[in-house]
Amino acid sequence: MRRKAGAGKGKGSRAVSAVSGPTPVSSAFTTPISSAFPSTYASEAEYDGNDEVSKIPIGALSLDVSVLNPPKPKREKQRPFQFLDLPSELRLRVYHYHFATTVGVLDLDPDNYKRIHQKLAILRTCQTIYREASHFFYSTHPVRIFPTHPGRFFKTKKPLLARMKPNQRANMTSLELRLGPGWSKPPRGWVVNPALGLSDCTDVTKLTVFVECDPGMDIFRGFRQPDNFFEHFARSLLTDVLEEMPWLRRVEFDAWPSVKKSGALMRGLLEVTTSRGLKIIWGKERGWTDGEEVEAKPALNFNASLFVSHSNPGIMVVV
Repeated sequence: MRRKAGAGKGKGSRAVSAVSGPTPVSSAFTTPISSAFPSTYASEAEYDGNDEVSKIPIGALSLDVSVLNPPKPKREKQRPFQFLDLPSELRLRVYHYHFATTVGVLDLDPDNYKRIHQKLAILRTCQTIYREASHFFYSTHPVRIFPTHPGRFFKTKKPLLARMKPNQRANMTSLELRLGPGWSKPPRGWVVNPALGLSDCTDVTKLTVFVECDPGMDIFRGFRQPDNFFEHFARSLLTDVLEEMPWLRRVEFDAWPSVKKSGALMRGLLEVTTSRGLKIIWGKERGWTDGEEVEAKPALNFNASLFVSHSNPGIMVVV
């Protein structure tokens, strides 16, 4: 009886232990609440269904095939700007800005290709622009009659004026005659003849005579040719130029500061001009006027040494 009871107790204890399971072990870490961490998804209170609907393309909400596959818009070709539709006054203003970097007197120069030739490409556009742009360019730029740039152009027999076309010379309004270079031996190409083309310059109203140096000054003594050679050459050259252009109205004289209006060279040039009854105006470089020439006072040299004259001790001489 006791064995059976013991056996019964053993079976009962096994059954109870199997049902109860393992005992949980306490932990020092607490489980975080889900609301303690921010969520990347909107909550039900923040969610708005209208936003999702607005993001759906209209083609997905319709059964129409044309709406589902809308045709691509055609690209319209941009029409070129009609330059000739502008008034002539505005077109002349455009030419003014186009030739703004080609200021100065036109002459044979190695830099003409960079400075001028590329700008003249606009003349190849059409006949209308050629007439307008060429007239504007040649009427606003003086042209030097004989080249003065040192090198091969200085001794050329064909100056820039002779290389131009007759219609280009007809658009000119101002010419320049520069005297001084080659004062001891002028180039052979400095000759006024029909090939020079002065007879085509019918719109020229002003001739600028710029004198760089006067060989009649004492500083040229021993180097200049005798018998006032350059003075006679300059007078003859100016006379030939004026004879080719009887329509000329005025002559502007200008020079470097070393040239004097009272010198033999300038007096001869002024006589040739006044004998033809032409108006004489003065350039800005030298600053001459119709009045008498004012001689500049010599500047004092404060660094010069002083000594007392032995013949007259009361006079101090500046060396």
